[in-house]
Amino acid sequence: MIYMILYIPLIFPASWFLDRVGLRTTAICGSLGTCIGAWIKVFSVDPSLFGVGFVGQSIVAASQVFILSLPARIAAVWFGPDQVSSACSVGVFGNQLGIAIGFLLPPVIVRNHDDLDLVGQDLQLMFYLIAGFTTVLVILVALFFQAQPPTPPSAAQSATKTNEQSPFLHSIQRLACNRNYVLLLISYGMNVGVFYAISTLLNQIVLIYYPGHEIDAGRIGVAIVFAGMLGSVCCGVVLDKTHRFKETTLAVYAFSMIGMWIYSFTLNTGYISVVYVTFFMTGYLPVGFEFAAELTYPEPEGTSSGILNAACQVFGIAFTILYAQLLNGYGDLAANLTMAIMYDRNRSERNRIKFCYFTFNCLHFSSFLKELKTRNYAIIAFHFVYFSVSIFVLHFVWIFGDLIIELNNFLHRFFLVLFLRIDLRLT
Repeated sequence: MIYMILYIPLIFPASWFLDRVGLRTTAICGSLGTCIGAWIKVFSVDPSLFGVGFVGQSIVAASQVFILSLPARIAAVWFGPDQVSSACSVGVFGNQLGIAIGFLLPPVIVRNHDDLDLVGQDLQLMFYLIAGFTTVLVILVALFFQAQPPTPPSAAQSATKTNEQSPFLHSIQRLACNRNYVLLLISYGMNVGVFYAISTLLNQIVLIYYPGHEIDAGRIGVAIVFAGMLGSVCCGVVLDKTHRFKETTLAVYAFSMIGMWIYSFTLNTGYISVVYVTFFMTGYLPVGFEFAAELTYPEPEGTSSGILNAACQVFGIAFTILYAQLLNGYGDLAANLTMAIMYDRNRSERNRIKFCYFTFNCLHFSSFLKELKTRNYAIIAFHFVYFSVSIFVLHFVWIFGDLIIELNNFLHRFFLVLFLRIDLRLT
């Protein structure tokens, strides 16, 4: 949570810093701060030194602000028009790879022990590994990372270099007045905020249904992140081939909703279908960055993508807190404003589940309306039909509760054939 909280106020000075000093200095500062924070955490294993660990984690969280805005800027500076989306997707790919490692390694290294001293030893080992790895990264960035290529990759990039940069606050004002960008900001923040909520509370969700499977929960986290990495690259390639930003955005958003439906109805059946959601939700990351750059040109890519990330943190904090409150209040019922419902056999609680599901669909439907600006009436009609069907499904689940499990099993086998599937059967 500290990552999300610190990102929001720090993104503006970090974007200004990136515009003024360039890629190389920003990358060095971000990686160096991460390294310093990691080494501080090495000395915080003792329970009495929690404050030291919090300081180290805060430094790491502040440093990531310098890093997350780099993919869009690196892609624009180093690559031509037909490669920029793919390059941005590779940058997002690297970010997701780090998240995957974060899901996988902690449960493997830090195991459950009755002896707290053994837990402390495992934590100490993990902190040393992270600190050593970040130290190597700082050295590599300082030695090999360059601010820009010897020659511009395109005529447009050459012209951008010769133009005088406008004041940073003026860029912020123009972005705030760009209606298309604001609409993208809302829809992008909601979509990625849902992903943040899912990934943040994934362990807690899985352990409700499968107690004692901490390592399996970590493996599921790895699976969803790798699915997201694949989605990022695929969406980047599609954008480079088609340059159809709006159509790609709408398709990714629609498939994200479908994936959420599948995930909601299959968690308690023993199959983890969250990969559907993350494939498209994470695939939306490079699409949003490049769409924002397209809508806001000639504003700096680092600024537009940084504000997009800030919106993600705002929605991510809101959705995560709300989901945690609902989860604690409803016990093992999977009630969520960001991911539809998880079916429960207790008929007395279904009205609460219906409320959560209804609210989720309201959020998605309103975001689509804002993104489309009520101009494409055919697509708006499609989403209106979707919304109506959603309400029908609510009553279907409420009335025919015993039938829904058999429907879930059928949907599992159906989508197993139609879609790329990464399933982990928990035993």
